[in-house]
Amino acid sequence: MHVLHVVGARPNFMKAAPVLRALGNLGQTKQTLVHTGQHYGANMSDVFFSQLEMPLPDVNLGVGSGSHAWQTAEIMSRFEPVLLERRPDFVLVYGDVNSTMAAALVAAKLGIRVGHVEAGLRSFDWTMPEEINRVVTDRLADLLFTPSEDADANLESEGVRPEKIHRVGNVMIDSLVRLLPVAAKVPKNGFPERYALVTLHRPSNVDGSESLKNILQSLVEITESLDVVFPVHPRTRQRIAEFGHHAEKLHLSEPLPYIEFLALESRAEVVITDSGGIQEETTFLGVPCLTIRSNTERPVTVSIGTNVIVGQDREKLRVELAKVVSGNRKTGTVPPLWDGHAGERIAATLGSIEH
Repeated sequence: MHVLHVVGARPNFMKAAPVLRALGNLGQTKQTLVHTGQHYGANMSDVFFSQLEMPLPDVNLGVGSGSHAWQTAEIMSRFEPVLLERRPDFVLVYGDVNSTMAAALVAAKLGIRVGHVEAGLRSFDWTMPEEINRVVTDRLADLLFTPSEDADANLESEGVRPEKIHRVGNVMIDSLVRLLPVAAKVPKNGFPERYALVTLHRPSNVDGSESLKNILQSLVEITESLDVVFPVHPRTRQRIAEFGHHAEKLHLSEPLPYIEFLALESRAEVVITDSGGIQEETTFLGVPCLTIRSNTERPVTVSIGTNVIVGQDREKLRVELAKVVSGNRKTGTVPPLWDGHAGERIAATLGSIEH
C-alpha cells in the first residue's frame, strides 16, 4: 500500500505526524509526504517537522501565500504531476485549509482514493473559507475520519454513506499527548507568572481596522487583571502595523514552535483565540478558552469542554474573563477517543482495506 500525505499549514503537521508514525509501525506501507508550502519559513513550517519528528517532505510544492483562488489553483497545477508520477493507493488530506481541498480535488479527478482526516466538522457559516474547504473535501473523500460524534451526525445528515465514516478521535491530540511532557520542561524565558495567552489570525478579526482596534483595546483592558502574551501571526502583525494600532502593553512575540507554544498554552490562566485547533487543545488541557468568533465547527469544545464563544462582544469577553480571574472558571471534560491513539486507528482502518 502506498499512502501519500498532503500537508500545507501548521495545524496539518500536528495531525499528520501521528498517522505517519502509526502507518510506519504497520510495515509494508510506502509513504510519501508532500508539503504544499502554504505555510513556509522557519517559525511557520520548518521547525515543526523536527519537533514532531516528521520526515522531511519528499516533495515541496513551494506555493506560498496568495489569494484563495490563486493559491488553490497553484496547488492543483503543481500537485497533479506528483500524483501522475507516484500513483499512490490513497491520498490523505488533513484539516480544512486550501491545500486540503485542492489536493482532494486533484486526486478525485485522477481516480485516486482520498481519506480526509478531521472530517465532518461544520460551522454552518459560509463566510468562512474553511467551511467551503470542509464541505467540498468531505464530498470528494472515500474515507472520512471524524474526531467526534457531532461530526458523524453532520456527515450522515448530508447523505454520506455510513460505511465511509470512521470515528477515530482527535489526531491532533495524539501530538499533544506525546509532546506535553517535553513542553513541561520548557523554561519560562521571562514570560509572566500569570497571563492570558492570545492568538488571532482570521480575516474577520484582523483584516478590518475597526474590528482589530476593538480587539486590541479589549486585550489592553485585560492587562489590568492579567498580563497578555501574544505570539503574533505574520498576517496579524502586518495589519497592526498597517492600521497604526498600539499594543505596547501586550507581550508580543514572533510565532512560536509547537513545543514552546504548548508550554505557554498549558500554563496559561486563559487562552483567547480565533483558532479551531486551540479550542480543542485547551479542552484537553483543561484551560479556559474564550473564542473570538460568532460560531465554531468544534461544538464539542463548548458543550463538554472548556470553550466559551464570545464573538467580538467586548462586554461578554470582560464578563467571562472576570470569571476566570475570580476562580469561577469553566471546567470541562475530555471528549471520547481524544486519548492519543487516533493515528493508530486511522492506520488500522487503512490497513484493513483491500487494495
